[in-house]
Amino acid sequence: MVEITRIGMDTSKSVFQLHGVDAAERVVLRKKLRRREVLAFFAELPPCRVGMEACGGSHYWARELQALGHRVELIPPQYVKPYVPRGKHDAADAEGICEAMSRPKVRQRLVPIKSAEAQAALMLVGLRERLVRQRTQLINAIRGYAAEFGLVAAKGKAKIAALLRRIADDPAVPEPAWPLFAELAAEHARLEARIKEADAKLMAWHRQDEQSRRLAEIPSIGPIGASLLVLKAPDPQRFRSGRDFAAWIGLTPKNHSTAGKQRLGVITRAGDETLRSQLVVGATSVIRQVRCGTSRSAPPWLLALLARKPPKLAAVALANKVARIAWKLMVSGERYDPARLAALPATT
Repeated sequence: MVEITRIGMDTSKSVFQLHGVDAAERVVLRKKLRRREVLAFFAELPPCRVGMEACGGSHYWARELQALGHRVELIPPQYVKPYVPRGKHDAADAEGICEAMSRPKVRQRLVPIKSAEAQAALMLVGLRERLVRQRTQLINAIRGYAAEFGLVAAKGKAKIAALLRRIADDPAVPEPAWPLFAELAAEHARLEARIKEADAKLMAWHRQDEQSRRLAEIPSIGPIGASLLVLKAPDPQRFRSGRDFAAWIGLTPKNHSTAGKQRLGVITRAGDETLRSQLVVGATSVIRQVRCGTSRSAPPWLLALLARKPPKLAAVALANKVARIAWKLMVSGERYDPARLAALPATT
């Protein structure tokens, strides 16, 4: 029997395409499987390397194939695309995955395989994000309808309850609109209760995880941000440095350098959008406190940066710095030391 060294597997909802090669890089396997046939096929196959494009469902298959003794590698889709032959079909995609697995630089950028528990926690984070978006949409709707009757409120979600009370007591609001506003108020209350419930579950997860508690000691990182860092990067040792980690999140500038001239553009935004937004929002909060004079522990480099750069740019630079610090703490197991942050130079 021919020994298969690696297999590229293109996954879908019901059809899986395999492309395998031997030690001499000869193609020895081209096979299409139905979903119910995948595990039975790999159970009879000697252990080998199996590659897939990283996606939500790929983590499940990675855990199942690992249980059968195979070594599974999840590759970011953008690193597979250059190796896909001309033409778009499942066999070409599987061949491209198999070819990408042979490249050393691609193997340095593999996606860590998440456990079922980590995926469940990330599902809770996603549920909370969806609820927050629904609450924002509802608040905007309430403000818009109230403005049609001449009622406005100050900015902030905390002002909505007072606005709803004013609507109920204002004679300018016609009687047919009262039950409609009452329905919106009840929906707002239900969303607030569900968000609080999700927050409580996330806080419970955060408190039972030692690494998440350590990361929350960093200024601008709260329980949700710390939990996301742990869940999104379960294997921080895969990154060679803190800069690689910040680049993975999408907090480094685009490089358009040529002819020996360095030209840096906007941040790449090529990484994890949820994690990046949490870090930038936390950094923005710190910047606001520094500008208002309520923060007494701002490092000198941050004050110097704010003196010559816009606040938003400084917030992204601080988020970049915080991501590097978080990577260091995750790798070393150390605790946050504010004195070391004050001594660091600004991120460029």
